[in-house]
Amino acid sequence: MTASVWAGVLLFAASTWSAAYGRVGGYCAADGEAADTAQVDTLGTDVLISEDDRPWPQNVQSRIEGLLQDEMFETTTVGMMVYDLTADSVIFKHNERQLMRPASSLKMMVAVTALDRLGKDYEYETRLLSTGSVDCGVFDGDLYCKGGFDPVFNGADLDVFVDSVRRLGIDTIRGNLYADLSMKDSDRLGEGWCWDDDNPVLTPLLFSGDDEFMERFRDRLGKAGIEVEGEIRTGDVPRSAHTLCVVRRRMDDVLPRMMKQSDNLYSESVFYQFAALDSPSSPASAKNGHFVMNKLIKKLGYKPSDYYIADGSGLSLYNYVSPELEVAFLRYAFGKDEIYVPLYQVMPVAGIDGTLRRRMRSGYATGNVHAKTGTVTGVSALAGYCTAANGHTLCFSIINMGLRRAATGRKFQDKVCEALCRP
Repeated sequence: MTASVWAGVLLFAASTWSAAYGRVGGYCAADGEAADTAQVDTLGTDVLISEDDRPWPQNVQSRIEGLLQDEMFETTTVGMMVYDLTADSVIFKHNERQLMRPASSLKMMVAVTALDRLGKDYEYETRLLSTGSVDCGVFDGDLYCKGGFDPVFNGADLDVFVDSVRRLGIDTIRGNLYADLSMKDSDRLGEGWCWDDDNPVLTPLLFSGDDEFMERFRDRLGKAGIEVEGEIRTGDVPRSAHTLCVVRRRMDDVLPRMMKQSDNLYSESVFYQFAALDSPSSPASAKNGHFVMNKLIKKLGYKPSDYYIADGSGLSLYNYVSPELEVAFLRYAFGKDEIYVPLYQVMPVAGIDGTLRRRMRSGYATGNVHAKTGTVTGVSALAGYCTAANGHTLCFSIINMGLRRAATGRKFQDKVCEALCRP
């Protein structure tokens, strides 16, 4: 068949398609809904190409652009960025530099900072020390409990303290029990926290997450047959004190609950660990933690003064970061196995566990997306990793703001993740 005949056949086919289905915005389906299509010019004729037939990453870009046409964005806003770690390139961005409240997705940034500065083998320490002497079953002196902000410290750990006292061979403490809270400042709540929220108490001496360490210690001593004649007081450990025992907790015993369950107290405890390293001679403050994170922000090539990190959990209404900055943290982590491996392991997994266990329970994102969620009033966020159908590893940050219902933002994020993962 000659070239002119082929051209005639093609033109006839194109005109027939145009008459039957229309040429703009996709074909008219039987139920009146438009399918996702795109136009390219071939041999001078409009031919419609499905987004799924486009090459990577145009297919993904087209899917996300379609999602951004949702009417929810008439009254809300979203910032997002998707980075192809395998190809080392941005594949999608939208309002990526806008300052937004990250909610609990900030915990991802805190975890990256902690793993970078402290490492997964870093250990919390809660110490029991004494001043005084023993005579005829009586300890004439004081006991000091020095807090290290261990959020996991529980009854079994407190029994270790009690056993170390029992080994002194005493039944009476003729002195006081002191709580040494010098590890951090006296602020019990974070900057910008809402007074009517269920906020954790920021104290370095915790028992099962509650501010009742010293009372529980005294009670357990009594049950062990050791009477305390003195009072419970607050005071710093004197230099002359002797260590009776130390309860240690590894960082990788804290990170799973912090990330998978989005536990605010656990995240604040991690935040104050690297804050304390920045303030070795004085009580750590949120400003110290803010300073440490700012140093990493600067290291990544960004201007710290453009952002504000008020706390270590994302509860604060004063936190402001951008999707671009969150992606920068994810990229930095990916480039260092000592950060990426433990971080990836503790992130919630779509449809499987943590705060993502009830999301993306079917489809290509299930078991694929590893990401940190975030929710405060008006805000929903998701930041993490996934693997595309072509085998490329992606990282992303999505922050929805202005939401009346957090579920609206979550549904959008889930659709974006599915668009990233499916062929």
